[in-house]
Formats: sequence, structure tokens, C-alpha cells
Amino acid sequence: QVQVVESGGGLVQAGGSLRLSCTVSALTFDDHAMGWFRQAPGKEREGVSCINWAGVSPYYADSVKGRFTISRDNAKNTLYLQMNILKPEDTAMYYCAAGPYPTLAAMISPGRFPYWGQGTQVTVSS
Repeated sequence: QVQVVESGGGLVQAGGSLRLSCTVSALTFDDHAMGWFRQAPGKEREGVSCINWAGVSPYYADSVKGRFTISRDNAKNTLYLQMNILKPEDTAMYYCAAGPYPTLAAMISPGRFPYWGQGTQVTVSS
């Protein structure tokens, strides 16, 4: 059974940094694109960033470009999201997802990712 487990969320002041991690098991990690999504209360889930199997040309939502960096370590079956210069509007539950699109070149809808974690909460205080 595929397991996707996020970690690294927490409470941070505006301008601070957090690093999220996502570990995947029972899945051929480098056969899958990986994505980070977030959902704030009362809002739809939105794509934050995604990365193909090789880690080349990752996608970023405009709201996080220049502040967030996605990366992956295929040897460790782990995905990361380095979040810098955090803003209160980044407050959300952050989810990691895996999809069988190894050469993914753009963000796709959350519904097309079959494997999801339970999420990790990120709260940014002003």
C-alpha cells in the first residue's frame, strides 16, 4: 500500500522559513512526478509546485515564485519544499502528492494525482 507522509510544518513569523519533507513508500518514486498543494480554510486546494522525475524545470505558482524551492532525492524517496520569506497568506494545510507522470512539465489538477499524504499545517503569523 502506497504511503505518503509529510512533515516539517509549524508556526513561523512572517519573513521566516520552513522546510517541508515528504517521504513515499511502496511506489517506484522516480516513475512519478511529485507535487505540493495547499488548502486554506474556505478555499479550494491549489497547486504550489510540482517536479518531474529528474527534477528538471519545476513548476511554481506565481504566488510562491522566488520564495519556494522544490527538490527531490530519488535515492531517499523524498520530496522537499524549502519555503522562504513566508507570508501570512501562505498559511494553509500543505499536501504532498504523487502522480504517474514522470516527465510532467506543468502543473495539473489535484484530481489527477492518485496518491496523497495527510498534510502538514503551516501557519505564518504577522
